[in-house]
Amino acid sequence: MNSGSGKRKWDEDGALRAALRDTAEELGLVLPESDGQWGCLAEYLGAGNGLRAVVSPPGNGRRTFDVRLQLNRTPVAGGGTSDLAKAARAVAAWTGGAGLEETRARASCIKYRPWALAHEREPFGKVELTWLVKLDRIHSAPFSRHPRAHEVLAAAYAQPVLRGLMPVNSHYNLWFSTTIEEFWKTHVGYVLCPYDEGLYGVRSRGELIARTETAEEAVALVAAALPEGIGPAS
Repeated sequence: MNSGSGKRKWDEDGALRAALRDTAEELGLVLPESDGQWGCLAEYLGAGNGLRAVVSPPGNGRRTFDVRLQLNRTPVAGGGTSDLAKAARAVAAWTGGAGLEETRARASCIKYRPWALAHEREPFGKVELTWLVKLDRIHSAPFSRHPRAHEVLAAAYAQPVLRGLMPVNSHYNLWFSTTIEEFWKTHVGYVLCPYDEGLYGVRSRGELIARTETAEEAVALVAAALPEGIGPAS
């Protein structure tokens, strides 16, 4: 059984999909048909239930297979493994409807945080879910290399008036919208810039309003300047 990353040319189109198929057959597992042709990726969709699994091969400095699980396009769990059998088990379990807890029981490489399990049991609204997904990115590259951007996001989430708005990121800057769909058309308030001359910047249409020492100070300025009675996003 091909259970490791080895020296195989995983960058060849279809190589990973073929290896996962063969590994699953040896394990007595059934994988759904791969969802489209995505080069070196292997992507699988569960039958009509919004469950998607994406496996990436080793590469770009990563020595393991990367497994990502999605629920209605929202990333909820994932992990890395050098054992292709674990990746196959994760894909088979998740796309087969096993759920987060059972999928992790079958493939120990899979990890998720409490919010994902809560969302699986009782889905969050779009705005709250967007916040949680963005906050969760600090646990994975490249976002894990940007703690200042995460500090701004966490400080904004702690402000009830901002937490009710749709958070939008651009080049790690953060701004807010009053609508869920086409949020780029309803920008409201100032923009938070975590990398502004070594400080936390607050800007409006590119013009500097203030620079602060902490993310909390910058967020407080943004919250205080919002129109009265604004939100929540809809």
